[in-house]
Amino acid sequence: MIEPIGNQYVVARPVYSTKAFEEEHKKKHRHHKTLLDHLKKWFRCSAQKAKRIALSLFPIASWLPAYRIKEWLLSDIVSGISTGLVAVLQGLAFALLVTIPPSYGLYAAFFPVIIYFFLGTSRHISVGPFPVLSMMVGAVVVRLTPIADTADPTVTNSSVANDSSLDDHKVMVAATVTILSGIIQLLMGVLQLGFVVIYLSESLISGFTTAAAVHVLVSQLKFILQLTVPAHADPFSIFKVLISIFSQIEKTNIADLVTSLVILLVVFVVKEINQHYKAKLPVPIPIELIMTVIATGVSYGFDFKNRFNVAVVGEMKSGFQTPITPNVQTFRDTIGDCFGIAIVGFAVAFSVASVYSLKYDYPIDGNQELIALGVSNIFGGSFRGFAASTALSRSGVQESTGGKTQVAGLLSAVIVLIVILAIGFLLEPLQKSVLAALALGNLKGMLMQFTEIRRLWRKDKYDCLIWVMTFIFAVVLGLGLGLAASVALQLLTIVFRTQFPKCSTLANVGRSNIYKNRKDYSEMYEPDGVKIFRCPSPIYFANISFFKQKLIDAIGFSPLRILRKRNKALKKIRKLQKKGLLQVTLKGYICTVDGFKDSDEELDNDNTEELDQPINTTDLPFQIDWNADLPFNIMVPKINLHSLILDFSAVSFLDISSMRGLKMILQEFIRIQVDVYIVGTDDDFTEKLARCEFFDDEVKDSIFFLTIHDAVLHILMKKDYSTSKFNPSQEKEAKFDFTINTNGALRNRECQVPSETKF
Repeated sequence: MIEPIGNQYVVARPVYSTKAFEEEHKKKHRHHKTLLDHLKKWFRCSAQKAKRIALSLFPIASWLPAYRIKEWLLSDIVSGISTGLVAVLQGLAFALLVTIPPSYGLYAAFFPVIIYFFLGTSRHISVGPFPVLSMMVGAVVVRLTPIADTADPTVTNSSVANDSSLDDHKVMVAATVTILSGIIQLLMGVLQLGFVVIYLSESLISGFTTAAAVHVLVSQLKFILQLTVPAHADPFSIFKVLISIFSQIEKTNIADLVTSLVILLVVFVVKEINQHYKAKLPVPIPIELIMTVIATGVSYGFDFKNRFNVAVVGEMKSGFQTPITPNVQTFRDTIGDCFGIAIVGFAVAFSVASVYSLKYDYPIDGNQELIALGVSNIFGGSFRGFAASTALSRSGVQESTGGKTQVAGLLSAVIVLIVILAIGFLLEPLQKSVLAALALGNLKGMLMQFTEIRRLWRKDKYDCLIWVMTFIFAVVLGLGLGLAASVALQLLTIVFRTQFPKCSTLANVGRSNIYKNRKDYSEMYEPDGVKIFRCPSPIYFANISFFKQKLIDAIGFSPLRILRKRNKALKKIRKLQKKGLLQVTLKGYICTVDGFKDSDEELDNDNTEELDQPINTTDLPFQIDWNADLPFNIMVPKINLHSLILDFSAVSFLDISSMRGLKMILQEFIRIQVDVYIVGTDDDFTEKLARCEFFDDEVKDSIFFLTIHDAVLHILMKKDYSTSKFNPSQEKEAKFDFTINTNGALRNRECQVPSETKF
């Protein structure tokens, strides 16, 4: 019963061991579903289930009928136009990262949006090109295109045909990689594997995207400076690119450089104004669009291409091209890269979608997001697009300009469509350096994530390590290998966290039922002879030895060492008794010699397996008090511990290997007469132990208690019972007295207190 008294409460209940609690409160029988039960449920069909599946596969059927035209349509139109203009520019800019002609970036900005409109569950993200994915696809394109990079704008007429063939090859590789990445995402969604994103922590994604921003920055330098830089896709490629750039820095095209710097300066200033006055501005200033229009007009009006030899976007083919058939050989060569692209694309999109779903209180489905992104990439790749996810800045524009649903996304696709079909030719005079500058202008948020290091260092050293090492791996090894190494490191840190847990010794705070780390509080209470040890992690094969060592450090002795010492001493005592050197009297035990010593040979012949066995004194007519002085100066370490409580409330599982190790630890303590209690485990934990035949005559299931306080109270009551087991009148009736002679502490067995009540 619980009675509240002001801001306190009083609890009155029995002291429960786990076994006693189960005897008093009978558990209901529960049927645990088998694999067959799950399969039956999976394949069972009903009208309600069919409707639920249809709505889950086509989320548009859920939210579109509830669309509030008067409240949302105008906001979605404004948002769609703003987002579409940004999508056009980012599509052109990010196509440079894929090392394909800019016009193909428009396909990547159009098709995925259409598909996501019908299949996606987020109402606010803008699906399309993402710089990190563009870099990853570009790395594959470079690797599978052994011909030297032809980014040099000073091409001759004789090389135009070769360039066209090379561009077609690059587009085919990029599209094939995109299709395979989409297939992987689709299969993961169908197989309900959306949970894989949990293996990419926030720290890993932040470090990876920051490293990708550095790669984007370096990759755009050749367009800003208009230099001929060979493409590299192997580890340390970023350094090779930098060496190549600085080795020919004197060839920089000044017109491209000045134009890029002016664009960057203006974009950064206006973006700061947008951020500072976002509460007062009805919509953010579309600086990218403004600068694009101005740069295109200036480049065309002053004929920059011929006068200053700048590189321009070039021919923008109107309309759509026929779908492609993916190259099967490319599938085989890029399966590993495609898996990384699929995971990163989904992780970024889902992370951004989660932020908006929490902000606007609507659900998103990870598995459906995989399906939506998968179909988007398959469809987009088939029409010569490249891998899509969501750009943080573009999604921010869609949300900040008032976008309410994916109707805004659909309208942004209409803007891209207009450019593809009608006005794309207007962008032909636009310098590539302007596109590169606009791409860099969107990297500020990604590069600013360097500030995460300080925050993570204060909060969690492991997360800070993951961020720093992910950044280093991705920069040095490249995005593909860097991602793989980062995931491996993250999994390794999880192993380290569980393999070397921060175990602690607990004590009572304020003489209540609250137990905390005894190092953290000044007023602590520890019952005499009782230690409470807490393990805050799962116990498995890799950390059972560490757990045992930390336990030994906490209590100050090794139970196995004590056990072996006692068994050695017992062998000597048996020899004394067998040789008649120990004699029992009514007043005690008398030794008839002054000294006794085993030979070195006899000590060396002690069998370790025999010494590890339980102490058996049934053949002796007396009991040995191991904490008193023994005869003939037999030395055995004394211990002041009679009860050990193991707090397993944070132990989520125990494997077979650690189960054997734990049983050996319990046996060692029990064999030196230290009672061990385990508290805080759930029912599945104890049931698993029972199934694995963990319990026997030594280790019994009665050692489990519900809470630490239950175990402590049980120990204290047991101690009170043992000390009051014999009253004075009973002691007088004892056949022998308890006089301990000067030669040792040996007590008559007929007057001993039962071992289960001795302290």
